[in-house]
Amino acid sequence: MRKIDIIVPITEYTYDELSAEDRRLVDMAREATYRSYVPYSHFHVGAAIELDNGEVVCGSNQENVAYPSGTCAERSACFYAGARYPESKFVKIVVAARGTDGEFVSEPVAPCGACRQALLEYEQLAGRPVPVILCGKDSFRMLPSVASTLPLAFTEF
Repeated sequence: MRKIDIIVPITEYTYDELSAEDRRLVDMAREATYRSYVPYSHFHVGAAIELDNGEVVCGSNQENVAYPSGTCAERSACFYAGARYPESKFVKIVVAARGTDGEFVSEPVAPCGACRQALLEYEQLAGRPVPVILCGKDSFRMLPSVASTLPLAFTEF
C-alpha cells in the first residue's frame, strides 16, 4: 500500500495586495453578480475570464424553475468566451459571490464540479496553467491553475 497526498498551493491576498490587473478582474466578477437571475437560491455568482487577446468576458448564474436548465456563472462566461473568441486562450479566471443576504460572502467559494470540468477543458486548450482567483469579502485566494481545483481530473489524455 502507498499513501498519496494531494496538496494544492493557495495564496491568500487582501484586495490591496492584488495587482492592479487582478483588482480590475475582481471588480468585474463582483459587478457580474448583480446581473445574476437567481429567484430560487438568491445566491449571486459572477465570473470574469481574461483572454489572451486582452478581452475580459463576464458571466453570471442564471436560474430556471427547471433547475438543470439554468447555468452557473463560470460556465456562462467560459462558453460565451469560447463562442465569441474561439481562437483566444484563457489567461485568468475570477469568481465572486454574494450570499442570500445580498452581501459578498465572507469566505471565497469555489466553482462546482461541473464548472471545474468545463473550465479545465479551456485550460487544456490554453496549453498552460490558468490561475483562478476566488473572492471573499476581504480575502482573495489564488490557485495556480484550474487543474488545482480538480485533483484527479478527467482528461482525454
